[in-house]
Amino acid sequence: MFNVHIGRRSFLGAGLAGMASTALGELKHYDSVEGSAKSVIFIYLPGGMAAQESFDPKPLAPTEYKGPLNSIQTNVAGTLLSEKLTKTASVADKLTIIRSMTHGEAAHERGTHNVFTGYKPSPALSYPSMGAVVTHEFGSKNNLPAYICIPNQPNEFAGTGYLSTAYGSFSLGSDPASNNFQVRDLTTGVDSVRFKRRQSTLDIVNNRFLSANGGVDNVKAMNSFYDKAYDLINSTTAQEAFKIEKESPELRDKYGRNTAGARMLLARRLTEAGARFVTLTYGGWDMHNNIANGISNQMPAFDQGFATLIEDLSDRGLLDSTLVCVVSEFGRTPKINGTAGRDHWPKVFSSVLAGGGIKGGITYGTSDATGSEPDENPVKIPHWAATIYNRLGINADKELMAPGERPIEIVDFGKVIKDILV
Repeated sequence: MFNVHIGRRSFLGAGLAGMASTALGELKHYDSVEGSAKSVIFIYLPGGMAAQESFDPKPLAPTEYKGPLNSIQTNVAGTLLSEKLTKTASVADKLTIIRSMTHGEAAHERGTHNVFTGYKPSPALSYPSMGAVVTHEFGSKNNLPAYICIPNQPNEFAGTGYLSTAYGSFSLGSDPASNNFQVRDLTTGVDSVRFKRRQSTLDIVNNRFLSANGGVDNVKAMNSFYDKAYDLINSTTAQEAFKIEKESPELRDKYGRNTAGARMLLARRLTEAGARFVTLTYGGWDMHNNIANGISNQMPAFDQGFATLIEDLSDRGLLDSTLVCVVSEFGRTPKINGTAGRDHWPKVFSSVLAGGGIKGGITYGTSDATGSEPDENPVKIPHWAATIYNRLGINADKELMAPGERPIEIVDFGKVIKDILV
């Protein structure tokens, strides 16, 4: 095990085979040991949610900056939220609200890449998502996939990047809010005898192919995929985790029998059962027109589901070991536009963290009076990502091997935000 700090940039700059060999031998390695957070629920709000109409209202700003909605007091003195977050206001004492997130990517795809990988997009390399990295470092637990996406992998940046496909996500293929919800591929459709026969035949074919070809990476990855699938299909306990109907009608009503509520409730069931990283998406927040109507339509379901999720985790004694993250790819323009909406704005936006070794009842960082840019403690994406990894017990400075024998930091230039840690 080595803790030698020879970084990726030094390695790439060496340029000589002999120096490359030395660098590879001194790959920065740190053992990942479970931290305060055993699991992550990663709530992604695609499209770019407006901070002004959610977690960073501007009640004293001029009307064209304040926007159409009012603000309300939370259960934390001095902390205001949008009037559409009434239930979230009651659990603010369990949240860290970061109001100074910032990056420079105003296109949806590029901003999305940032928050899923911790990296700016690069034409030279495909970076792995957080979920894939967590799977690489810790593997699965209790026969459940380590990385699960509800209802599906939301975008290409939520994939494995340069890591093996063996670390990819398990997608449900169905929405838990639907009346006929059933997880795709969770059952084989054949009896146990026929299933085991098929498994045995496949193992024979793959082993012969591997022997003849010296161990092909794609086949190894596929074998790993099938092994995990067999474990899941053969485990009654693991399968039970996906059965949202096992929850009481009262709790399902409390979460909300809608897309947001059902997805968050299932995420809680999966992390409680042993899933390490659950990504869920909700809504569409690209509100260039009539933002008051858009927020009024989408926010109440999120508000109800999110507040209930925090309360539910807390009541079950799971919040300390489950890190909940809410994030969008960027924010919206400080000034309301000519169609009563807001446009793309990556200079400053908000994120929320809760549980898993994160302090509750605080705001970190501020935006300026009009929500135009960070005013105090700007939080860049690498710092935010490094903090999430830190709570999981992963050193973001650790190097993983990319194609071409290139050692790449899990997060480059990421500094843990110590002020928000318990």
